[in-house]
Amino acid sequence: METPSPYTPPSVWQWDTESGGTWASTNRPIAGPTHEKELPVGQHPLQLYSLATPNGQKVTIMLEELLALGITAAEYDAYPILINKGDQFGSGFVAVNPNSKIPALVDLSTNPPTRVFESGSILLYLAEKFGALLPTEPAHRIECLSWLFWQMGSAPYVGGGFGHFYNYAPTKIEYCIDRFTMETKRQLDVLDRQLADQPYVAGDAYTIADIAIWPWYGGLVLNRLYNAAEFVDAPSYKNLMRWAEAIDARPAVQRGRMVNRTWGPPEEQLHERHAASDFETRTQDKLKAAG
Repeated sequence: METPSPYTPPSVWQWDTESGGTWASTNRPIAGPTHEKELPVGQHPLQLYSLATPNGQKVTIMLEELLALGITAAEYDAYPILINKGDQFGSGFVAVNPNSKIPALVDLSTNPPTRVFESGSILLYLAEKFGALLPTEPAHRIECLSWLFWQMGSAPYVGGGFGHFYNYAPTKIEYCIDRFTMETKRQLDVLDRQLADQPYVAGDAYTIADIAIWPWYGGLVLNRLYNAAEFVDAPSYKNLMRWAEAIDARPAVQRGRMVNRTWGPPEEQLHERHAASDFETRTQDKLKAAG
């Protein structure tokens, strides 16, 4: 393991050079657009601009679950935002999300259109708009929301902390990996204990809490994030593994994982989504290619 060189922070930090690593070309200490680029608009009231990262999967899974419940008003168009190419800094996207992070949603059914950004906010907005996947009884509702906001506050330690230093950082720094692995495992234990006596995170019902938490924590223990399941000893979290596998088997989850995915096996990719038939067409294309 490399030993980091001694470093003394300057009195005032200056952005002199890129930090290195996978995302160096898109990292910068200022907000706002870098170029003019309008967003495409499809035929449905709900327009999603995203990518199939764990944050992006939350919303596409939510929309597919709503459609599976027969809520046809949840039909949507989904366009990819290629964050490795800086699409999130286009003027159109910044107008929807000033923070330049995916996912971002525009609801054209309202006048004026409603912009919604931050994945947890989008899940809550859709749950309230369509009256689904969020308990109405006060105690159960607040339990669900507590776990929704737990995810929003906790996952950055997994992605920006553990994932960055374990997988993306150009130099392996023992202190950083140890620090964020310890916190990640603590969070896995929180979930494992919570799921010991109930099927879902917030109780007996599948809710937006599960939809928010699964892409990050389910993805990690199912070895879909950072190739790190063995490193964090995922099988030891038996209740969490049971839950992760059960959510993974849901057809809407499987569809939601595909939307705006531009990498991996071709059969797991659906770059844009405009109708349920897109999944069928994609399947036919795969069968033709295989034949």
